[in-house]
Amino acid sequence: MIGFYDATGRYRCSATLVSPTVVLTAAHCTDGTVGKTALRFDSVIAQSPPSPLPKTADPAAGYTAAELTAAGGLSGDAKTHPEYSDFTDVRNWNDVGVVVLDTPVVGITPATIAPANYLDRFAPKVLNKTLFTAVGYGTEVRQPESGPQKPVPESYPIIRRVAELPGQKLTPQLLQVNGNEKDPRGTGGTCFGDSGGPSFQDGYQVTVTSYGYTSNCRYIDGFQRVDIPVVQDWLAKFGVPVGPTHSPSLFHVPQSERAVAQRDCQALEELGSGARAAAAFDPRDVVLNGAR
Repeated sequence: MIGFYDATGRYRCSATLVSPTVVLTAAHCTDGTVGKTALRFDSVIAQSPPSPLPKTADPAAGYTAAELTAAGGLSGDAKTHPEYSDFTDVRNWNDVGVVVLDTPVVGITPATIAPANYLDRFAPKVLNKTLFTAVGYGTEVRQPESGPQKPVPESYPIIRRVAELPGQKLTPQLLQVNGNEKDPRGTGGTCFGDSGGPSFQDGYQVTVTSYGYTSNCRYIDGFQRVDIPVVQDWLAKFGVPVGPTHSPSLFHVPQSERAVAQRDCQALEELGSGARAAAAFDPRDVVLNGAR
């Protein structure tokens, strides 16, 4: 999980270690960051409030490396893809960012980025039968312990979760998947806090979580492809390698505990209030309610 400040407050997102010094996330999880970004690899961040991420002495300046080191975490600098469209151009979505770490990570095997255009092999009939493994520290939709019993995204616990999602549609920039937990092919979808987290196929990281269609996290999820040249050429500038082409039968999805550090674009308030709204995406005409 990664945490950071921008001009409006403190937030968290999900990300993936892709080299000893780089974690990969979504651009809307790096754009506008002030100061340093915090990073934690624990599978359990917090079972209940408050969040273990510290509060900075100066929110306008964001975290300092000294503050994050004193809190027992890692720190780094956020970078945003220069062609990030901020949810305005479906043909040039580019919702990709990285955090360049101040010190290398040891003892954790980085995820492997899929070879160029890897997802293009999945024709529509194959895509609809293919499961993608999403990992993140996002909220869980469930009935509250008190009050109205309508299922809603609950901010705690903050833990690493895994979901299997069937493919729904592929575009040159995006992979859409079915996140409905009632779909017998999968196990549910992503939600607030999973932004920037990875999805895996055949041992490769193929996407980062970008947006959702609904506020209850029970419909279509949109993932930014990371197997496309406009993303991979930019990642190469940070020394991030791309995996070799291989026979799918030889590889398996990596264990999430080895690769994932994640950041959630949901406000880190003790009661989970002030969350950013999910981006509502219509493939015919982009309509935004905010950024997740």
